[in-house]
Amino acid sequence: MAWQTPGDSITAKENALWVIYAPLNSLESRTVRYGLSLLAISVQKIKGIGFPILIVTDDDSLMPEHLPTPFRGSEVILLSDKTLGAKFTARANTPVPKIATEYRIDIHANQGYGIWFETGPAKGEEWKGVLAGGLISDVNAHGVGTSGLLPLKTVLEYQMQGIKLSFGKNEFSAWAVKNIIDDQHSYYFRFNDIPDQILFGQLPDEQDDGLLYHIELC
Repeated sequence: MAWQTPGDSITAKENALWVIYAPLNSLESRTVRYGLSLLAISVQKIKGIGFPILIVTDDDSLMPEHLPTPFRGSEVILLSDKTLGAKFTARANTPVPKIATEYRIDIHANQGYGIWFETGPAKGEEWKGVLAGGLISDVNAHGVGTSGLLPLKTVLEYQMQGIKLSFGKNEFSAWAVKNIIDDQHSYYFRFNDIPDQILFGQLPDEQDDGLLYHIELC
């Protein structure tokens, strides 16, 4: 959980920019990409999706589309760029745009209880049942509770485990419950290993289509 260490500095009120120095091959490790993704989700929960992230590298082949989903809106700059300092200054002094999302996501992590994802609908919306799954990893615990606070106790309605979902060429293993999740409540779930990708959102049923979101973490 080393990724948590810089979180307070990055999310500090006076901090207006996050710069990541990524030398050649430094982003090839699954654990590094996963840790950075969890940190980015935590930062964006506080600072907003539009908070500027600059990735400085000596690899001219690195593009935002090669990175995990939380970094797709980042800017990649070469270390040799002579305008590097000017770009830092400009981004730090540009107001952060407010970008709305159709869902909420956050991370709760502790050496004792592990890494939990928190998801839910945007303000004013609700999910009639909720589902979450991972790629190359299985959900091993889940719960429903008040937003922002991992529940100590939970009541689950018609919980389901071992659901198989196909997304593109990949098959995800998911758990689900039929609890209604509004903007004041969240669905919490944990994996038994690093999930390269996750799916989550409203559980489909006979009357309503599912509304699932996909995030690449590695």
